[in-house]
Amino acid sequence: MGSNSSSTTDTVVTIDVHKTKELVSHSGHRYLDVRTTEEFNKGHVDVENPLNIPYMFNTPQGRVKNPEFLEQVTSACNKDDHLIVGCQSGVRSLDASADLLKAEFKHVSNMGGGYAAWMQNGLAVKKPDQA
Repeated sequence: MGSNSSSTTDTVVTIDVHKTKELVSHSGHRYLDVRTTEEFNKGHVDVENPLNIPYMFNTPQGRVKNPEFLEQVTSACNKDDHLIVGCQSGVRSLDASADLLKAEFKHVSNMGGGYAAWMQNGLAVKKPDQA
């Protein structure tokens, strides 16, 4: 079963963690973390109003796509909002970004390297004991 996502993921703009921090801090971009709620609650990028809407769920059979992902993002964001999508390593966020662009969100970027790269670069994170 082939996937047509490669052509769409080619159109996704990927930015690094430093550019993400700059845009979220100073340019009104919204950070959308598409990791699972469990991953998000263990620690996430320390930015104002991060949004957590899982793109995938962990099940006993493996990861499955959240069937309500686009609906949930649409209820939380406008299609004109500037969104930066991140996950753990940059893979789920790339696919999520492609889906958002297909759904006519106009300003979507993928954070390359994800939360792992954010931490490796020494940028601020928020963990449960810091809440």
